[in-house]
Amino acid sequence: MNTLKTVILMTVLTVLVVIAGNFLGGQMGMFIAFGFAVVLNFGSYWFSDKIVLKMYGAQEIDRDSAPGLYGMVENLVQRAQIPMPKLYVINDMTPNAFATGRNPSHAAVALTTGITKLLTNAELEGVIAHELAHIKNRDILIGAIAATFAGVITMLANMAQWAMIFGGRDDEDNSIVGTIVLMIVAPIAATLIQLAISRSREYMADETGARISGNAGGLASALGKLTGYNAQKAVDSAGPATAHMFIVNPLRGGGLMKLFSTHPPIEERIKRLNLIASGRA
Repeated sequence: MNTLKTVILMTVLTVLVVIAGNFLGGQMGMFIAFGFAVVLNFGSYWFSDKIVLKMYGAQEIDRDSAPGLYGMVENLVQRAQIPMPKLYVINDMTPNAFATGRNPSHAAVALTTGITKLLTNAELEGVIAHELAHIKNRDILIGAIAATFAGVITMLANMAQWAMIFGGRDDEDNSIVGTIVLMIVAPIAATLIQLAISRSREYMADETGARISGNAGGLASALGKLTGYNAQKAVDSAGPATAHMFIVNPLRGGGLMKLFSTHPPIEERIKRLNLIASGRA
């Protein structure tokens, strides 16, 4: 199912890139955009995880540099019965985490420095198990691809804005089309992410992660803490294009930010985990 979703997502986003190219440069722009989309599809499949990790300045760690954390992940990986992912740390005191990669054999888990300092061991195990669940359930590729394309589409929308201001194609409808592009393209990028990254994936990762760690209460407690910390301060460099990848929304504020809310209500997630912890689910 995730393979089909990935193909559909890449096809729809390719069409949007071609449409944007047609607006910016006519028929020639459309052909250039199509070629760009083909390259982007290839690159997003093979390198989207590296792009996202680079965006957040993630640094790889190993057993020698972080023996306690590495050992914790190794133990959980054995329970999950998946290959050991690469581990990364993001230098940010706002606690959060995400998993990325194209499959379980080529996966990575990124943790902020804050999450390793502000959570108890049981809570941290719960968070890591949740991210390993995304890897085990093969959710990570579609999330990384969606993030890459959403960023590109937003960039094209900004290019359209400048084309409208300084004059793009020589037709009298240019300003009208430009306005429409500005109003529609960016929200489409957000909506595509919401459609591609269904909320059921987070619920499933919570449940699978609770089974892996054997401590649903630890994950429930962690989600409560993470939500509070992220409401106080957003993760540095976090943007709507990649917000869906994190275990809790890394962005602050309401208004337009709600448009990019791909996470289920935290209260419902905690409720479900507490039911698992009590043996009633």
